[in-house]
Amino acid sequence: MIFANTDLWSEALGNTLLLFAIGGLIALVLGVVVGAMRVSPVPIARGVGTVYVNLVRNTPLTLVFFFFVFGYPQLGLPDLSNLTLGILAIGIYTATYVAEVLRAGINTVPVGQAEAARAIGLPFGQVMTLVVLPQAFRSVVPPMMSVFIALLKNTTVAAGFGVAELAAMRSTINDAPDRPGNPMEVLLWVAVVFVALVMLLSWLQRHLENKWRIAR
Repeated sequence: MIFANTDLWSEALGNTLLLFAIGGLIALVLGVVVGAMRVSPVPIARGVGTVYVNLVRNTPLTLVFFFFVFGYPQLGLPDLSNLTLGILAIGIYTATYVAEVLRAGINTVPVGQAEAARAIGLPFGQVMTLVVLPQAFRSVVPPMMSVFIALLKNTTVAAGFGVAELAAMRSTINDAPDRPGNPMEVLLWVAVVFVALVMLLSWLQRHLENKWRIAR
């Protein structure tokens, strides 16, 4: 099955990994910024972070994709491929969960450490990047990895918006009469690939936990 359609499988796997990797990078960077805003001493920053998290997190991912794929072109902005729009959608959506997990980790850091850093003259940005965030990340490895596992699974939503990723393989092969393959067999192989990717992420989680446990 896979060896009979290697071109389709390689394209689908590549797009899935792009959605996961670049979308995950956007989610991580934006999530750190929003998480810091959520605990910021500046009321406006806290308000913007709260509104962003509550608005986007409570919107179904399908609607977020719908806005990017069908709404974005109506704004008169430069044309982007459905894959790029899907990456933006899943990254911006997942950033809300990253922010909340990170905020929970920040709350585990003793307040005295942040106060001591401010007492020696460090501004808020340096307090966060040098003192608080390194400890917060160590404490939230399991829930953060759960967020990224969920992100990996959510890449399947892109199949409904014209992105040729793994979840679209069944319909792609089914609609091509010259392509060999049974739809159920395709779905089983897709499931196997996702299980393998999730197991890889789980291994990474254990590795980081062990490494940072020793560092403590």
